[in-house]
Amino acid sequence: MSITSNLSSITRASDVAAAKAAPSKAASNMGQQDFLKLFTTQLQNQNPLDPTKNEAFVAQLAQFSQLEATTNMATQLTSFVSSQSGDRMLAGASLIGKKVALEGVPATLAGGQPVQGVISLPNGASGMKLEILDKSGAVVRQQIIGAQPSGEITLTWDGRDGAGAMLADGNYTFKATVTAAGATSQVPVKTLTTVRSVSQEDPASELMVLVDGGRSVKMSSLQRISG
Repeated sequence: MSITSNLSSITRASDVAAAKAAPSKAASNMGQQDFLKLFTTQLQNQNPLDPTKNEAFVAQLAQFSQLEATTNMATQLTSFVSSQSGDRMLAGASLIGKKVALEGVPATLAGGQPVQGVISLPNGASGMKLEILDKSGAVVRQQIIGAQPSGEITLTWDGRDGAGAMLADGNYTFKATVTAAGATSQVPVKTLTTVRSVSQEDPASELMVLVDGGRSVKMSSLQRISG
């Protein structure tokens, strides 16, 4: 004799009343324990006069096995994400002290060390003017540069003004104006700035990089890293 029944065979009055009294739950929210409780209740209240076939019993066991496998997979995936987060933090920590090229950050002069900037010229330039501005916006250094080939160009400023005097430590700004194909325009300058720390809000979020000047950027936005 089969010992199984269809889910619809749970017909005791007390069970029906309990089902009506309990708050409804979407099928998508049914968990492993819910499924097991429903399955065992079905076995306890089956109708021996109207049993279902053994194939139905096997099918329900397969559903339970699939749910258990899915639950285990979700647990393992969570563990994997957590471990990957630790690996990303270790990788990010190796950036501390490195130079990264970012647009919109100040050129920080410290200890008289040279400051570098990077300009991208897809079509080259017949001429270029580079200006260094202090925090008040005043031009402290200006240099006219000749024709440049296409590609990335690295500019180096020694921290001195137009008269050759060393300027005070602080934040400065690069401004580049290029002439190409008979037209003159300003081009963005990416400043090489130092990575000071890395952070992450939670294991699923992206790693953030803090650079000189207090700016925080996504690690994925970094395009150039140097020692």
